[in-house]
Amino acid sequence: MNLPKLLLYLLLIFHSFYSSVSTDTITSNKPIKDGDVIVSNGKIFALGFFSLSNQEKRYVGIWYNQISPKTIVWVANRDDAISDKSGILSINSDGNLVLHKRNQTLPVWHTNVSDAAADHIIAQLLDSGNLVLLRNDSRDTLWQSFDHPTDTMLPNMKLGWEKRTGLNIYLTSWKSPDDPGTGNCSYGIDLSGFPQVISYKGNAKWWRTGSWTGQRLSGVPEMSKYYIYNSSFVDNQDEVFVNSGLTEPSILSRLIANESGFIQRFTWINETQRWIGLWTAPREQCDSYGHCGPNGNCNPYRRNDDFECTCLPGFVPKSPEAWFLRDGTGGCKRKPGVSTCQNGEGFVKVEAVKVPDTAVAHVDMSLGLKACEEKCLRNCSCLAYASAYADINGGIGCLTYYGDLVDTRTYINSGQDLYLRIDAAELAAYAQKNSKRNQAREKRLVIIIVSIVLGVLLLASCYYYLCRRQVRKGEKKRQRRPELSFFSSTAGFSHHNVSDANSNGSAENADVTLFELRDVFAATDNFASSKKLGQGGFGLVYKGKLPNGQEIAVKRLSTTSGQGILEFKNEVLLIAKFQHRNLVRLLGCCIEEDEKMLIYEFMPNKSLDYFIFDESRKPLLDWTKRFDIILGIARGILYLHQDSRLRIVHRDLKASNILLDEEMRPKISDFGTARIFGGDQTQENTNKVVGTFGYMAPEYVLHGIFSMKSDVFSFGVLILEIITGKKNGSFFPDDPFSNLIKYAWELWRDGEALYIVDSSIADSCPAHEVLRCIHIGLLCVQDDARDRPTMSTAVFMLSNETPLPCPKQSTFVIRRAHDKPDSYIMGTRSSINELTTTTFTAR
Repeated sequence: MNLPKLLLYLLLIFHSFYSSVSTDTITSNKPIKDGDVIVSNGKIFALGFFSLSNQEKRYVGIWYNQISPKTIVWVANRDDAISDKSGILSINSDGNLVLHKRNQTLPVWHTNVSDAAADHIIAQLLDSGNLVLLRNDSRDTLWQSFDHPTDTMLPNMKLGWEKRTGLNIYLTSWKSPDDPGTGNCSYGIDLSGFPQVISYKGNAKWWRTGSWTGQRLSGVPEMSKYYIYNSSFVDNQDEVFVNSGLTEPSILSRLIANESGFIQRFTWINETQRWIGLWTAPREQCDSYGHCGPNGNCNPYRRNDDFECTCLPGFVPKSPEAWFLRDGTGGCKRKPGVSTCQNGEGFVKVEAVKVPDTAVAHVDMSLGLKACEEKCLRNCSCLAYASAYADINGGIGCLTYYGDLVDTRTYINSGQDLYLRIDAAELAAYAQKNSKRNQAREKRLVIIIVSIVLGVLLLASCYYYLCRRQVRKGEKKRQRRPELSFFSSTAGFSHHNVSDANSNGSAENADVTLFELRDVFAATDNFASSKKLGQGGFGLVYKGKLPNGQEIAVKRLSTTSGQGILEFKNEVLLIAKFQHRNLVRLLGCCIEEDEKMLIYEFMPNKSLDYFIFDESRKPLLDWTKRFDIILGIARGILYLHQDSRLRIVHRDLKASNILLDEEMRPKISDFGTARIFGGDQTQENTNKVVGTFGYMAPEYVLHGIFSMKSDVFSFGVLILEIITGKKNGSFFPDDPFSNLIKYAWELWRDGEALYIVDSSIADSCPAHEVLRCIHIGLLCVQDDARDRPTMSTAVFMLSNETPLPCPKQSTFVIRRAHDKPDSYIMGTRSSINELTTTTFTAR
């Protein structure tokens, strides 16, 4: 062998001995030092030294090997960082895995196995993410990182207790995203009463998954929907634990307890190279532990604006005053003057609930539900009972409760039955109520049939009467255009009823003030040019003043207007029904001779686009005002979608249709293109696509499909425009294939979203609030309508510091004309206080 080859050979030997370890094991004579990495056999996980946010502190941890940025799943020395790169991880003479600094004998971190010989011990990183210390000869596991997790639970990791050793396996949050030290929040199994999984903030219970029902945790109804997970629960003399495996081993998934106390489950998507949030808890106010206090029940599905807290049967609020103020934390007490001890009492079934905190429950797995009732009835201290494993063969085991019933909540398509002890009088009342309910069911079919017949006859009679009435009025007033005959005529300012059928075919009535033409002329000084507020394809908008001093805005449709009688009628019939602080108020209309006019409350600060798209006026809107505008718009849309008597899809939400009153409070306007949805209707198709470029959802532009999620898309665009002060459609005049949505997503993905903030507020706005709003905006503009949040969820996310799922990249971009950056495709525009509407024809 010649000298160059010999040197190369020696160099390779030297490199193999001192360079990074490429196997998945650590042995007594193969330690790893800072800079070395071991990788699991399948290249899924890696173990080594790391730092966070350019800090000098060094930690030993496990992370996903092929995912960037680095996702840490376990940290050895989380509370004892090394200040430099002198760390070494090795197996010492006692067979323990030890982390220490070079030339120092005192360990920074170590395992605690005993009776082991170092020569026979290895540490191996498995493809599960588990670091195991085992005997090389027998492969017996002596220690494993899965028994000592930090903030992350990986598939097939146990969460629970080893009863013989007292080992408690639970998650604890990091202190912060840049500090993996032991945080204030934890997540694990509570053995008090009947075992259940609980999330804590400090020592206080914050969220409770509930007990195991046989198929899932009672407070996590989503577990039955996630087909990729196989969850199990074990409770025997040796251990009690819960874990979740994966039906498809190739999927990467993790569950974390974050520093805010939220429990989140993520799955890695290879196609987009990012983590997707599948589930977060707590998610709503009824998830918060004890939200309605002792003996209260939280029901988030109550209608209208009803208080979500109610007392369980047989109980009344401890403090009616607090209950009236929508504070249910004090809970409920037993009704005064009743006896539930050997006095003819019984049980009433409360359906579809997360059963109360089982810390005050006893369990007997040998009893069925009937025997459970008898056991509870014999003991006057027993307040309620339920099946232990309710989802197995109609129920297995008996849970009996002996203390205040805390943290009960209602579900729609989940939950289990709770049987509550009530006194004899209330039991009789419930029995009578059930009897009446059964009788009502028997009569319901007859009532429905009779009602339908009478309704048809009544509608036919009304239709005939109205037709005859309009014919007579038409004969008296020949000047009136025939297509306006569905409106009642009147003089002065008196109220008359305007009636027509909505899109679902049901008659809807609205009280609308009909103004005489001469009064509108007087209010606007004969439509003087000095009174003009705006102009568009649908006509002119004028400022006016009524005799009582009230200022008004008059939308005067031209005779050649693109907005026809149907759009005019639609706007009158819809907006007359609305009563919300974030919706513009219609005062009345005028339909005399050839005129069609809408009279609105006057908005002194014009429209949102008047401020945010003007360099000299946008500084007048600081961050506080912009956030209030975003939240106000969201609440107005939520009212349209959910809280009004009709479910309305606006279809043309944009900055120019958001008017601002004297307090800069936003009010949604222009309902000429809005549509009514039925109670069970989720979407609709149309051959005539109406809306404005840059605000329309992709499924609407491409397929003519619109829904409430179409408005959510437009709202997301509005959020981004309000934050940036730029129009979505004209954000990149030199690049017709890009827009504000794409630019915002790219900056958010790269962690630089603050660069998009309007320069007039960039130095004064709180970064975390702005970033949260950008995040919510990107969630709203996702391509797939199913991925977008509902408006109720959007309002909740804006109002609460809840974790947010990761948005998917929006790829929907329409090319704009180069020569007219503000032009509209085949569109005409109209204005009220400088608001616009554009109509597109689907092709």
